[in-house]
Amino acid sequence: MSLRQTLTDAMKDAMKAKDAKRLATVRMMLAALKDRDIAARSETSRDLIGDDDILTLLAKMVKQREESAAVYVQGGRPELAQNEQDEIAIIRSFMPKQMDEAEAKATIAAVIAELGATSVKDMGKVMGALKERFSGQMDFGKASGQVKDALTPK
Repeated sequence: MSLRQTLTDAMKDAMKAKDAKRLATVRMMLAALKDRDIAARSETSRDLIGDDDILTLLAKMVKQREESAAVYVQGGRPELAQNEQDEIAIIRSFMPKQMDEAEAKATIAAVIAELGATSVKDMGKVMGALKERFSGQMDFGKASGQVKDALTPK
């Protein structure tokens, strides 16, 4: 089942269960998805975005909420920060399990070895392969730093 269908089913389930928080969050996710579909339209193509793009969108939504929660905590508004954390948990429930730091390092080392990358010039190839294979499973902001460290001569 596609991620798009999973989100639609989750919205229906939240309605039936009268889970207002989950319903609001899933509706927000579907609205963002619809916006992305509209932005991706062109003269020749009316195709909807795929699961990989949806996962990227969800990761972006999580990051936005993490930043908001940090600002709320800093501003002394823990109730708003908790609201953002609740939304993060709901969004993450639709994403694949995130790799921890050790798994990410092992994966990066394996991809570097597989591609025969030897210098920072090969970073684009490595990041492209990681994004293709592990979309939604790792934080590519952190991964790029780890790839750079691995490819920088000591």
